[in-house]
Amino acid sequence: MPLDITFTLSDSDLVRFQHIVDHARESVRDEKAARHVEKAARDLIEETGRGDLPEFITSRIAKLSVMIDMINDVEWKLSAEDRQRVIGALAYLCDPDDMIPDHIPGLGFLDDAIYAEIIIKELRNEIELYEEFCAYRKAEEARRAARGEDIKLGREEWLAAKRAALHKKMHRRRSAGRGRGEWHLRLF
Repeated sequence: MPLDITFTLSDSDLVRFQHIVDHARESVRDEKAARHVEKAARDLIEETGRGDLPEFITSRIAKLSVMIDMINDVEWKLSAEDRQRVIGALAYLCDPDDMIPDHIPGLGFLDDAIYAEIIIKELRNEIELYEEFCAYRKAEEARRAARGEDIKLGREEWLAAKRAALHKKMHRRRSAGRGRGEWHLRLF
């Protein structure tokens, strides 16, 4: 029988957490650092996926893979600012000695799972719209292939309109979400 556990982060907890995130984000100022963060996030996903960890940790960490896919998808063409936003969100995960050091058995990845939950919530619009783009791309490839068309012919043109609409929607949603009065993690 599953058990739900709920906890509340106080304002001071959120300030402390934001301070740690800001410090991690500051370390990601160039492409070399961004590649390090991406590799660390991939390593974390792999390590938690093969370990004997609780499902609530592995499932949350596994969700980060879509963010890594998003920043590397050349057809999605994430702007430098949006890419930095996602890399900044992932930066916390590259420190094995974060709030709860990763080497502590049974608990080491708990803070990473909590953080993953927070950034997935913060980036849900970006993630949802990227997944919509991927679904569109796959469906359009299948539709064109079924008609015997070369899926590479005119590919950029048929992706450009969808991508532009989704990027516009992403920025509009992000702007609208800031005015709701709820706490948001500063990712950029």
